[in-house]
Amino acid sequence: MNAIKQLDARKIRDFLFDHVVEVILIILILGMGNVSATFNTTANWLNIFRNMSMKGLIAFGMTMVIISGQIDLSIGSTVALSGVIVARACRDLPGAMGISVTLACIIGIVLSFMLAITMGAIHGFAQHKFGMPAFIVTLASQNLLYGLAGIISGGFPIANTFPQWFTVLGTGKIGGISGFPVPALILFLFFIIMFFIIRYTTTGRAMYAIGGNQESARLSGINVLKTKIFAFASVQVMCVIAGFINAAQVLSGSYSFGRGWEVDVISAVVIGGTSMAGGIGKMWGTMVGIIFLGVIINGMTILNVSTYAQYVVRAIFMSIAVLVATYQAKKKA
Repeated sequence: MNAIKQLDARKIRDFLFDHVVEVILIILILGMGNVSATFNTTANWLNIFRNMSMKGLIAFGMTMVIISGQIDLSIGSTVALSGVIVARACRDLPGAMGISVTLACIIGIVLSFMLAITMGAIHGFAQHKFGMPAFIVTLASQNLLYGLAGIISGGFPIANTFPQWFTVLGTGKIGGISGFPVPALILFLFFIIMFFIIRYTTTGRAMYAIGGNQESARLSGINVLKTKIFAFASVQVMCVIAGFINAAQVLSGSYSFGRGWEVDVISAVVIGGTSMAGGIGKMWGTMVGIIFLGVIINGMTILNVSTYAQYVVRAIFMSIAVLVATYQAKKKA
């Protein structure tokens, strides 16, 4: 009987250990629900997902990159550049080429995606073929793309140039004024897509293999270069989509958008249990990390915590969560 009780206690302990971030998140949600009557309302939760949709999309792509044993620091600049490209296209191409704003916007969208895929290929190729650290390669791209965004925009926001259908990406709602935000819908849609890729495809399994041991993955027949390019291109594509949503929300494109997002994105991924050493991680964990950050930010806003104090509280909570998640990943390894 004692052996059965010990076994049950061990199962409970192991379960709590495997889901420690989720437990902390539940405690936070319950605590905020007791402090504020408006926190656990449908409207507020929809607002949380809408606000975290852009960084959440990028975090899904970053999860693939980190699982592969790499990092991408150029994400914020891609967000800025994609918004600037579309805004500039919508402003200048109709008059220069005699086309509609809709067609100009589509051209800007296509150019942005082409740029994202190209940058992903450059990052993967430079890191794999030349052995350049991904940190350095993507840091250089960060400055390059921010510079291009500033040149294209002339250093000033390009405002009020988008067609109405484009602004739906950032401000639209399904079901009327109190309906489901389109950015949140996009977040959940890509969560399903990325979850399927990382868990059920050979490319997803190859990412884990490369992050765990690149040489063993190569000897087992995995195309390491192709897999790395896919991971880098995925996060860049997610950045472009996030850039569109961001530009649609504020109705402008600016070189300053996305600056500093790297911290929150990487924090969400690591909080979700993805190891910075590579080879360990899951897309569901990243979603939990996104919600975790969203709850902290939203809760402090509701409680009217000062901006400076918010940075301190976020740092404390994120440090604790990252410490726990890192320890959890090491124990699993």
